[in-house]
Amino acid sequence: LGIFAYAGITDALDGWIARKWNQKTVVGTVIDPMADKTLMTVLTVTLAAKGALPVWLAVIILGRDVGLAMSAIYYRWISLPPPKTFSRYWDFSLPSAEVRPTTISKYNTFLQLALMGLTTVAPVVPGVDMSWGLGIMQYVVAATTIWSGASYVYSKDAVKILTPGKGVNGKKL
Repeated sequence: LGIFAYAGITDALDGWIARKWNQKTVVGTVIDPMADKTLMTVLTVTLAAKGALPVWLAVIILGRDVGLAMSAIYYRWISLPPPKTFSRYWDFSLPSAEVRPTTISKYNTFLQLALMGLTTVAPVVPGVDMSWGLGIMQYVVAATTIWSGASYVYSKDAVKILTPGKGVNGKKL
C-alpha cells in the first residue's frame, strides 16, 4: 500500500516538474508511460491472482495494453527512416512517431489507478464494505478501457508520424 502511494506521488511530482520547468524529453515521453504501465500491470496481475480483481477485468486491462504495445512497436518500425536497424529502433534521438493520449485514455488511466488503489485499500479498512462500489467501478473501468483502446484505433490524432516514409498500406506520408 505504501509503495503504491509512493509511486503515485513521485509520478505526479515528476510530471509536474517536467511541465513547470519545461524539462520534457523524448526519453521521458517513453519511460514515464512505461513506468505507469508497469505499475498498472503489476497491480492488475497481483490483485487478480489474489482474487481481489475479477479475471475478466484483468484480461480487458492487460489485453488493451498488449494491443497498444504491439501497435507502438509497429508504428515505430514503419515510421523509422532507413536504414532500419535494431540499434536505430532503440535510438530515441530519432523520433519517428508520436502518440498523443486521447481524452478518454486520460480518464481511463485515472479510473484504473483509482480502482487499483481502492481495491488495495478495501481489505485494510475495518467495518466498511466496499464491494458494491468496487463492483460498479469495475464495470465502469471495463467500459472506459475498451473505449480507450478503440479511441486509439479510430482517432486520426492519436498517432502522428514525424518523419517522411512509408505509412500504412504503403502510402507515401
